[in-house]
Amino acid sequence: MLPIPTIRLAFAMGVAAVLTAASPFAQPTSTIVLVAIIAVAALIDYLRTPDPAVIVVHREIGGSLPLGSETAVTWRVRNPTDKRQVVAIADEFAPSLGAANRRALASIPGRGLATVTTVVRPTRRGRFRISELVVRLRSPWGLIERQRSRQMPQILRVLPLFKSRQEAELLVMRAKQLDMGIRSARGKGGGTEFDQLREYTPDDEFRRIDWAATARTGTTIARTYRAELNQTVINLLDNGRVMAGVVADVPRVEHAMDAVMALTTVATGLGDKCGLLTFDREVGAIVQPSRSRGQLGRVVEAMYDLEPALVESDYRGAFNAALRHFRRRTMIVVHTELIEAVAKEFLLPALPLISRSHIVVIATVRDPLVEHWASMPVSDSETAYRQSSATKALAERERTIAALKNKGALVVDASPGELAGKLAETYLRVKAAGTL
Repeated sequence: MLPIPTIRLAFAMGVAAVLTAASPFAQPTSTIVLVAIIAVAALIDYLRTPDPAVIVVHREIGGSLPLGSETAVTWRVRNPTDKRQVVAIADEFAPSLGAANRRALASIPGRGLATVTTVVRPTRRGRFRISELVVRLRSPWGLIERQRSRQMPQILRVLPLFKSRQEAELLVMRAKQLDMGIRSARGKGGGTEFDQLREYTPDDEFRRIDWAATARTGTTIARTYRAELNQTVINLLDNGRVMAGVVADVPRVEHAMDAVMALTTVATGLGDKCGLLTFDREVGAIVQPSRSRGQLGRVVEAMYDLEPALVESDYRGAFNAALRHFRRRTMIVVHTELIEAVAKEFLLPALPLISRSHIVVIATVRDPLVEHWASMPVSDSETAYRQSSATKALAERERTIAALKNKGALVVDASPGELAGKLAETYLRVKAAGTL
């Protein structure tokens, strides 16, 4: 980019011309001379101003942060010349990054270094590319400024907010402490994997008695069982148009992401594998099941930059992809929205593909605003219409839930803030029952 003189020079020349013309003693020649003097001074000032390209700038910014938190952006500016320089920089920040300041000004001595910091607090998740940075130098006399832009590409990843993290971690701790089918499930449906032999108690089922051990020891011995470890849970995250609707001020897909992260935390924390498949009209990211500590990070990495596609989701295609990639018996959780017309046409016909050999859970978030409208008193024609529409929507939702249950699916339909916890509890009940 060529050096650009700023408005200062033009303003100074204009003022000089006006003052000269307004003077009663002004002569055309004197105006020309004054303007020429200013122009020569500006040219000399320009020649004394270094090329902004010589200024060394480093931008330091974290690679990722969760939505709702903040991170510092630091510019380290070095002046390699022998004279003091007044340096202004302007960085390329998207408005949704919520930068406190995208500009900085520093007076740097010769061979000196300045550090300037600002803070960004993103208002939406996603992948942000920060590239162009403009450096501007003020001339020694302040008549002009020179600037150049440079490309300094960096990526900032804003991850989805994990609101239910604490609840998920508490569920893991509670499940371990209470032996909820993880360490030694006793009683009916208490797992199928042999754990240990111990002396029979009145609380044990008669069928749990190990007669061979009883004969050897002369004491009644019972077998205890635990729910199997290394089971598999797969999240199928719908990213189609039905997930773009807003509930509690955020798109439905945000609530679903929180539930996916909570279920991944609980399942891997209890020794099971958890994976992810995202889809809309086509299958998107696939995260193979794992119970490693890093699995939550891999799942978040696959979701963080998703934006709902305004198309109908292909449930059949997603279910077929799940069957191809995840062959063993699993608990498949479909995170979607229940709209009766869409469910009848797309979801219900495809459901038998996975419900025949897998445990299927449909996870969806209810809109409390619709429930409020359905129960509000009627005061005029507008509230009457709103109540009628809300009541109809709730009735359609209940019919859809009943149809899904008739197809063999479990349905978790919860309010915002409750979906993740109720879904995790459903997983724990299924696991404790030994049906996985």
